[in-house]
Order: sequence, then structure tokens, then C-alpha cells
Amino acid sequence: MKKVAIVTATRAEYGLLSPVIRKLREYESSDFKVDLIVTGTHLSDTYGNTVSEIENDNIRVDYRINISVDNASDVDVSFNQADTLVKFTKHFAKERYDAVILLGDRYEMLAIAIAAGNTKTPIFHLCGGDTTEGAIDEWIRHSITKMSYLHFTTNGISRKRVVQLGEDPQRVFNFGSTSIDNIMRIADMSKVDALRSVGLYDCTYAVCTYHPVTMENESVDYQIGEFIKAIKAFPDIQFIVTKSNADQGGNRINELLDEAAENMDNMHVYTSLGVKRYLSLMKYSEFVLGNSSSGIIETPAFHVPTVNIGDRQRGRLQSDSIINCQPDSLSIISAIKKAMSEEHKAICKDVISPYGDGHAAERIAEKIVEVIKEGRIDLKKKFYDLI
Repeated sequence: MKKVAIVTATRAEYGLLSPVIRKLREYESSDFKVDLIVTGTHLSDTYGNTVSEIENDNIRVDYRINISVDNASDVDVSFNQADTLVKFTKHFAKERYDAVILLGDRYEMLAIAIAAGNTKTPIFHLCGGDTTEGAIDEWIRHSITKMSYLHFTTNGISRKRVVQLGEDPQRVFNFGSTSIDNIMRIADMSKVDALRSVGLYDCTYAVCTYHPVTMENESVDYQIGEFIKAIKAFPDIQFIVTKSNADQGGNRINELLDEAAENMDNMHVYTSLGVKRYLSLMKYSEFVLGNSSSGIIETPAFHVPTVNIGDRQRGRLQSDSIINCQPDSLSIISAIKKAMSEEHKAICKDVISPYGDGHAAERIAEKIVEVIKEGRIDLKKKFYDLI
């Protein structure tokens, strides 16, 4: 039997992987199996125990691998990686998958990629070639690219970067981002139902997410303080805020958000909204605020303005609907005013997403099955020279 594994460790990553999981499992048979391995913050009460969202989507979970998710210091992150490396090496050595499917650029995914390398398990990588100069994700993503055999990028520029890193163009495919698949198929709640699900009624609102900027030394307390000052400047707008991920500093961000929300009538903080509710709220929002990749990739497809704060997403392919600003309150306030202007809303209406046509998952699944069934994977990769 041919057998592949898909690994998910965070809510955001699962949202992008879920269309691929569903499409791949349409090919399951007595000769082909798709294991889903759930790990990381999915299994943490602190981060909402979001494995429940996967189960509520009626997606089969085959393995749960608990790893540490503490992130207060550099040592915590390194310990998490070591813990992840050992546990996944044992699992891969036991299961002997024909391939493991990994998405993106998180530090635990780097450890899982090393585990795959150590057990000679081919890696099929999603979302390589992107750039995010303000986060350690940047070098992690490119490192995983070099460890991978098959590549599925989200856009043409990223595909060129993967090839530039020495990967054979015949193994690099630009099928678009699965986030656009989700927008077309999952964001189907009405505005009334989406707002009611978070305890709000018809109102003007924004959706927000703020993650640590892991390549900067600037204080998390300062940045979140400025973020909250900007929110206070717009008392007539409700701000629906999803908590940070498990990057270093994420716990501190979440503490500060919870503290602020206790004394603010227009800020509502949630550990996780789930993909369906999050995208449905985004669809009807006045603007999206923060430094999450969802503001760069998903939001423009809804023709909704994005206020992108700071350098965390610097380098990603951007649409004209995105307004970039510095992480101080005055810059954020100015950017929000611009996002709400009629002039900018007109620009947003004409935006075309550079991240595909909403059929990425089916193409990715088809290619994976084709490569697995051919059985010609050779991990002795030649470096592809551009000269």
C-alpha cells in the first residue's frame, strides 16, 4: 500500500491544508492511504485545543503527537524543536511513509522536515518561495524548500524563487493558493449569522490578527500598546481580534490583548474563530488590520482593504488593496482612515488576486497521487543551475 502523511500544527496552517486533505482523501483506497497527523497548538488548551475544529469538519485524525508549545524564550523554541524532532523521527521510522506533506515555514515544521530527511521520507512542500523579511519564517521556509522533493507554490514569482534555489522546474508547480479555494467554498455565512456567532449585531467592524515580529528586537509590549491605542481612536468600530500564534512572544501578545479587552467596549478577543467563521467575518468587514498573511492573501480576494502593520509580511506579493504602515499608533490610525476612504474602497473593487483561481487543491492532489503511483522519486536531487 502507498501511504502519505499530512502534518498540521496550527489553526492557520490547517485552514490552508484542509482543501488538500479532502481532495487527497477522495483517492483513498485499499492501495492508497492519507494519514493526518495533528500536533502543536492544535492539542494545547492555551491555544484553543483547535483539533476540535478539525473533528467538527468531519476530517479523520489518524495520529496526535503532543509537543511543547512554550515560546517565552529562544531556549523554549529550541526545546520545542528538539522535542518535535525526536517524536516525529520515531513516528516516520515506524510508519515509513511514501511522502510527507508540509506547509509553510513554522519552526516546528523545520524540525519535522529534518525528521523526514533523517528517515529518508520525501517531502512535498506547499507555499515555498514566498518572502516574509520580518520573521524567522523567511529562512525556515527556504530551508524546507531545499529539503523537499516536490514543490507547490502559490504564485509565479514564488515559483521562480524556488527554481532559483536550485530546484528542478519539472518538480515545481504553481497551482495557486488553497486560501482562494476556501474563499470560494467555505466563507458562506451571512453577515448577520457571522456577527451573531461572536455576540455582535449589525455594525461596522474590522477583523484583526497581530503576531510577533520574530526578526525584530522591538518590545512586544510597545507594539501591542500602539496597536491598542489605534483601536481606541475608533470607538464606533468593533474590532474582532484573533489571538496570536505560538511564535516567540505570542503568549505575551495574548496576555496584553486579554487585559486590554477587559476595559474596552469595542475590542473582542478570541483564541480561534475557525476557518469558516473567520473568512465569513472577513468577507463583510470594513477592513482587516494586523500583520497576518491572511491580510495579504485572502483579504484582497474579497475586495476588502488591508492595513498591514510593520515588516512581518514584507516581501510578499501584494495587491493594490493593501496599505502598509509602521507599527506606531499614529501610522496605524492614518492607514485605517485611508482604508475607510471612498477612494481606496474604489481601488479595492477592481483588485484581482495573484494567488490563483480557487482550484489549487484539486490540482495539488492530482499531482501528488500521480507522483506517488509512478514510484520514481529519487532523493539524490541534482542542483538546477540557472547559468
